Amino acid sequence: MTAVGIDAIEIWTGKLQLDLPNTFAPAKDQDPGYYTEGLGLETSSFPDTYEDIVTMGANAAKRLMDRKGLVPDDVGRIDVATESAFDNSKPVSTYIAGCLEKVYEGDFHHANKGERKFACVAGTQSIDDAYNWIRAGRNRGRSALVVATDTALYARGDPGEATQGAGAVAMLVSEEPSLVELSTEQGYGSADETDFLKPNQQFPSVDGKRSMQVYLARMREAVEDFESVAWDMHPEDFAYIPFHTPFPGMVRKAGLLGYRHTIRDTEIEDELADEIGRQPREAEYDDREAYEEAIRGYMDELKDTDAYRDWYRRVIEPTLNLSRRVGNWYTGSVHVARASALAHAAENDRDVTGEKLLVGSYGSGAQAEIHAETVQEGWREEIEALSIDDQLERRYDVSYDEYETVHDAHNHEMDRELEEFTTPEGEFVHVGWGRMSERKYEYVE
Repeated sequence: MTAVGIDAIEIWTGKLQLDLPNTFAPAKDQDPGYYTEGLGLETSSFPDTYEDIVTMGANAAKRLMDRKGLVPDDVGRIDVATESAFDNSKPVSTYIAGCLEKVYEGDFHHANKGERKFACVAGTQSIDDAYNWIRAGRNRGRSALVVATDTALYARGDPGEATQGAGAVAMLVSEEPSLVELSTEQGYGSADETDFLKPNQQFPSVDGKRSMQVYLARMREAVEDFESVAWDMHPEDFAYIPFHTPFPGMVRKAGLLGYRHTIRDTEIEDELADEIGRQPREAEYDDREAYEEAIRGYMDELKDTDAYRDWYRRVIEPTLNLSRRVGNWYTGSVHVARASALAHAAENDRDVTGEKLLVGSYGSGAQAEIHAETVQEGWREEIEALSIDDQLERRYDVSYDEYETVHDAHNHEMDRELEEFTTPEGEFVHVGWGRMSERKYEYVE
């Protein structure tokens, strides 16, 4: 069976930077360690005044197409995943296609276009759609362009404000991919939840504590479902495990939960038995509450063991390097984590060809999806072609007053004109609105 997966990836980050420990924390009269140690964040990316989900998505897509030598006829499908859409009818994919048609000969008139919505998991769902489209033989030899793009902004003063981020990830899904092959097996955990939602509003309503509980519960269900159709996983089965990363501190909890699950009935649990005992089994307890209390106690001890710390350092920590510097990108978050992991392998001259990744995606509302990916021979060339480090270094570092002003400029309910902080060059920019309140874009050489 022909391999199908991600052939190439490109990333475009918002061009402003908010320094959390040195700018945000003093303004909020908070300990900088709350951000760096608690949340696990250092800086966040923010959009300049001429940036939005279309410009960032189109810029990432153009960079990918240019690098791969693609023209519009090579793309038979454009799917955009976002939870920052500004139109309830016209999909963002049409705007992005329109931008790209300004700079390429030909058009995307025969490409299927759509927009996916299921909070942050929509990016992975769009990849699944592209995978199924190719597997069904409907692609006519063409590839799918998947773009996950978001301005993950919160209302000023909201507890989630520090986790903000803005950026886009463009991915090419193809036959015989260069980066990763997707597994045919998937696992799901899904339930009707109200942990995070945007009922006809720009900024989210969030039940933070509940959202973390739902994230972990759905992840656990997805892992169990994946194992039911794939295999009983072992902690050493994967080179890296990229999780959806609303903030790195959340991934610490998911990583510990996953490790505890996968060492059960293995030699690792046996080796740890003398140190912290064996995992509690529900049958040993009279009620669920007592069992859950015992599990929490076991996990508190497990996280301090050398075995777990070494595994986390090798398998999870490298996936967080970029997230610490860009914040939460909603639909792009888990795809940033994948890129971060593979960049770590390349930087450390580790050949992960043929090794597996376990990708844990999540979207509030709520659904988690687990699938495996096998790293392909061309992975290093693809990852080393990314320019994300250069982009991060070039970001304009805003003061807190500037941050408040540019936040207001991106608030749909406010009408505030603001000069840009950076000068666009070789990119798409938002230039205003048309007669039907549609957004207008231009390419700046």
